[in-house]
Amino acid sequence: MVIGGLEKLSMIDFPGCISTVVFTVSCNFRCHFCYNPMLVLANTGEGESEYKEEDFSVISEKDLLLFLKKRIGKIEGVVISGGEPTLQPDLKDFIIKIKEIGFKIKVDTNGTNYKIINDLIENKLIDYVAMDIKAPLEKYSDVVGVKANINEIKKTIKLLLSGVIPYEFRTTVVSGLHTENDIIKMSEEIARAEKWFLQRFKSDTELVNNIFKNKETFSIAEMKKLVFLARKNVPNCKLRE
Repeated sequence: MVIGGLEKLSMIDFPGCISTVVFTVSCNFRCHFCYNPMLVLANTGEGESEYKEEDFSVISEKDLLLFLKKRIGKIEGVVISGGEPTLQPDLKDFIIKIKEIGFKIKVDTNGTNYKIINDLIENKLIDYVAMDIKAPLEKYSDVVGVKANINEIKKTIKLLLSGVIPYEFRTTVVSGLHTENDIIKMSEEIARAEKWFLQRFKSDTELVNNIFKNKETFSIAEMKKLVFLARKNVPNCKLRE
């Protein structure tokens, strides 16, 4: 497991649980607005990158597991985020080790590895899934910066909508990439979802595509209108700051 960062204590990342957040390295998307370029673009031996290991806090799996054992009674869950965690070949084994310590597991994913998510659910290894919905399906590749496997994304959406596990969808909304019509289309594609959070893009940090740095963002009023439009098909759509 290649770990690129650790948030020792979070009260907000895992609904109902005080948690630790583990950030994995590498991603198969290049979302223009992503604020974790060091994780997404890190050199993991698969190609050249401007970001090297010394640019981020690499934590060994062994040390992480020792840390988690010391957190028994202080936290209830572990969030595995990224990057994209399902790219890690030993993700399942890693989760089993954390489960054996006694923690609940939440996975953050872009939904492109349906088989992996389905396997983790079937084996009762995860307790919650947060899936990023990037754009209307027809517009995905424009937003994520690469050719997206739409069939895999559709299957993961369908799996979560079936209610086999507590879940949420979430979307970072970016002026210039998303329109009101996009939000309506996305709401139709995940109609009757359990939860959908719209997040306002924050442009004041390093991004995968720095053309978007300091770009004008949607106002709170505009975001509230988008939430209102989304609620026609997803009644439990909310604005997340």
